[in-house]
Amino acid sequence: MSEGSKGQPQKIVLSLSRQAEKYARRDAPREVRLMASRGALPLQPVELATVLFVLMHDEDAEVKSTARESLEALPEGVLNAVLKAPAHPALLDHLARSFGEDEARLEKVALNAAAADTTVAYLAARPFKKIVEIVANNQQRLVRSPAIVDALGANPLTGRSTIERILSFLGLPTKTEEEEDDDPIAAEEVSEEEVRAALEVVLGESFASLVEEEGGEELDPAELEQGGSLYSLIQNLSVFQKIKLARMGNKEARSLLVRDRNKIVAMAAVTSPKITENEMIAIASSRAVCDEVIRVVCRNKEVTRNYQVKLALATNPKTPQSDAMKFVNYLQDRDLRSLMKSKDVPTVISTHARRILTRKGKV
Repeated sequence: MSEGSKGQPQKIVLSLSRQAEKYARRDAPREVRLMASRGALPLQPVELATVLFVLMHDEDAEVKSTARESLEALPEGVLNAVLKAPAHPALLDHLARSFGEDEARLEKVALNAAAADTTVAYLAARPFKKIVEIVANNQQRLVRSPAIVDALGANPLTGRSTIERILSFLGLPTKTEEEEDDDPIAAEEVSEEEVRAALEVVLGESFASLVEEEGGEELDPAELEQGGSLYSLIQNLSVFQKIKLARMGNKEARSLLVRDRNKIVAMAAVTSPKITENEMIAIASSRAVCDEVIRVVCRNKEVTRNYQVKLALATNPKTPQSDAMKFVNYLQDRDLRSLMKSKDVPTVISTHARRILTRKGKV
């Protein structure tokens, strides 16, 4: 037995050969089960590990604890064979969590097609760059599992190029200028009722049935009737729905989603084909967005032609220092003076502003 996503016991059905089954049967003599729990069995690696996994759930405390210790102490060669084999997903999940700090072993699980998506979502959250890349390159898993996308988006090791690849895998739609006028959510000023109607169009479903099939909760009908805020509506969306809304939504939706804790959602918002120059200025000034979003703005040559964007990035502590220094070079004297005196920017930036003014003979 194990626990399901809701914390309820979940029955695990395992297949064993007759030879292996005699050691794991509930009605086998205790002496046989205890002997088997020590791991000295004439079985192939996967069957040996599976028997030990079954005995880990034995009613006898000694059998249970001994089996757990034996499973986690299997010889390296045996364990590697199990981690690479089409073992039962529950067994692979247990091993992944037992060796959560062992990058080499976790890599084998991440590459194993037999591993459950929930296990891969756990791996996606681990602090290992190579594992993040392995998971992020599995397009099939990304498309079907929002939990994996959510975990990658929350992992500090998920970089901009990886996020861009994930967004590409998810097949986010883009709009042409001709389509822009027909977009039901293109307006800047909309009522709450219009927002809900627009969201229904974008998400392709009604709010009455807006349930996160991947484990979310149904929206409270009372909240909808009372015209709940856009923020509260967005909180009930799945990560896939947030990404789609970030890409195709209106200004109000983007302003919230660009600050989402999930970097993939935030990146979808800042790279939306509908985003405006004024929104970019606001984002460049924001200290509430993640570092990756600021980097995207810095790398956007078209956007950074705008003086207000340059100024915002130069004065935002979240801007990478090399980029901030570059933008300081383009500032007007009055802004350089302000920056030189500012206590809200790194010393190196204010010092650079002073150096430029000194060179001009303006200090």
